[in-house]
Amino acid sequence: MDFSIHEILYTMNKKGYRIFDRDDQPYNLNLIGIRAATPVPNKFDDRFFTIWRHNGIWHDKRFPITTDPGTYWLKNPMMLNGTAILKEGQYPGMWALGKHSGYDALVQVGSCTVIRDANRDNRLDYDGHEETGLFGINCHRATQYGTSQQVDKWSAGCQVFADSSDFAVFMAMAKEATKVWGDRFSYTLLNERDFGEVQG
Repeated sequence: MDFSIHEILYTMNKKGYRIFDRDDQPYNLNLIGIRAATPVPNKFDDRFFTIWRHNGIWHDKRFPITTDPGTYWLKNPMMLNGTAILKEGQYPGMWALGKHSGYDALVQVGSCTVIRDANRDNRLDYDGHEETGLFGINCHRATQYGTSQQVDKWSAGCQVFADSSDFAVFMAMAKEATKVWGDRFSYTLLNERDFGEVQG
């Protein structure tokens, strides 16, 4: 899942999504998740990209994450109508700086659409009924130290970093971004399949 900045921006343009490209100050961040085309339940097999333009040059950082809930919550949903899976799309102003389980993270403040997986098995089902609103779909880390190998209870629908040091790097960037661009972050969730028609 090693997509170039060009491929990602091309795909976002093709879908009509907004790209933040004002570059007179750094860290006008585009936050982008890319879901694996054939996701493996309970694995950190997705990618999170931060892309920004500064002085005419595009920059990026990329990190392993999960965009899907772990198998624990698939089998034991918090809600009777099923566990939340974030639907692919673009969500303007979805996150702001806040606290997740007592530590700094990005927390949901704008609406998003989730798919409810309600059949209590260990498979990810993307064909359930949809709901739009505030569900606590945050962006946070898994383990406090080191790298998590399995999602387990770390995600019930949140976008979760596998590596704690990666998350620290990202949060430092997010905090710098708020000083110039304000404390609201849009999020775009794509799928590997979206890149099939990208041309150089």
